[in-house]
Amino acid sequence: MTNLPKSKLRIGLIGTGFIAQFHLRSMVGVRNVEVTGVYSRKAENRQRIVDLVTELELGTCTAHGSLEKMLQADDIDAVWILTPNNTRLDIMRIIHAEVTSGRSKVFAVACEKPLARTIADAREMLRLAEDAGLNHGYLENQVFSTAVLRGKEIVWRRAASTTGRPYLARAAEEHAGPHEAWFWRGDKQGGGVLSDMMCHSVEVARHLLTKPDAPRKSLTVKWVNGTVANLKWTRPAYADQLRERYGEAVDYRNRPAEDFARATILLEDEDGLELMIEATTSWAYVGAGLRIQLELLGPEYSMEFNSLSTGLKVFMSRAVTGAEGEDLVEKQNAEQGLMPVLEDEAGIYGYTDENRHMVERFRKGERPDETFEDGLAVVEILIGLYRSAELGQTVHFPAGDLEDYVPLVARAGD
Repeated sequence: MTNLPKSKLRIGLIGTGFIAQFHLRSMVGVRNVEVTGVYSRKAENRQRIVDLVTELELGTCTAHGSLEKMLQADDIDAVWILTPNNTRLDIMRIIHAEVTSGRSKVFAVACEKPLARTIADAREMLRLAEDAGLNHGYLENQVFSTAVLRGKEIVWRRAASTTGRPYLARAAEEHAGPHEAWFWRGDKQGGGVLSDMMCHSVEVARHLLTKPDAPRKSLTVKWVNGTVANLKWTRPAYADQLRERYGEAVDYRNRPAEDFARATILLEDEDGLELMIEATTSWAYVGAGLRIQLELLGPEYSMEFNSLSTGLKVFMSRAVTGAEGEDLVEKQNAEQGLMPVLEDEAGIYGYTDENRHMVERFRKGERPDETFEDGLAVVEILIGLYRSAELGQTVHFPAGDLEDYVPLVARAGD
């Protein structure tokens, strides 16, 4: 487009689930944006988002009964893809068709993590975006976490500049399990917890190890080694809990997806120095709620962050009763006792700065720091880890035979 920068970016949401609401609440802290459209298959879900946009005063939002109609609307500049993993490539094909035909004036697209379920599909997502001339952003919120932004800036400015670059990043994300049935389905999601959460850990670790202002591709993956396991949810009592919660759609007695994953990734920087990522993810963690732990180590320094080590805590005795909720922390596991409170989840998790970044880059016609290229690189690592876990051995990069590889738990078929 030639009429950039725009005074406001008008965005349409594709998808209305949990993550869509998280994005909306974060946009209260974003300037120069209006949410002007939403599409999903169910009218009641679309209306829920319209009502939330109105409540948050984010603009006048129209509910669209088809994706094509929303893309053709004259008040949509960019779209956020927030639908389940198995739908994203088909959605991108529709966006490509509408834009290249001239029926849509959309000029930018952002997509939630992971970009796709296979390397081939992720590469196609990138190809479609670039063929349509779309600016594109990969929505990896942890890279934009307030702790990550501040911690990386301090470490690289004060410590790495005098004693040498960091060489080890550790990242872990754990909670007691996802909200929606499709996350538990290997064939729908593309895997289990490795696909769902390791995408965060891999990219935030790569980000912390990358020099400020250097592209992520300045680090080269040399090999990956992955382990997956079923620790909790395949036990009969817990498999039955999933069946009771989600019905026949989730059958963990016969079709489980891993609830634990561990990764070791060796990288090399521009000078040939070896760097290491250690990452762990789990749906089998029982604690206050979602826990994110990050560490960055260098020759004479370290940094660490734990999302549950909050300054604000509350205590509630047995006499305080109430319904289950997530009003203190995402994936909250208790309503009594001493509990941490995240007073700004959208900011701490990175959604506010992520959306601020995407909005500003899109409306100015500038390339975001996280693009579909980064989403593809993450999928390449994830698929390498799945292959490593299946083979029980390290997978060395480049690994061309991974292009069409489908993780074992995703082969059940749609």
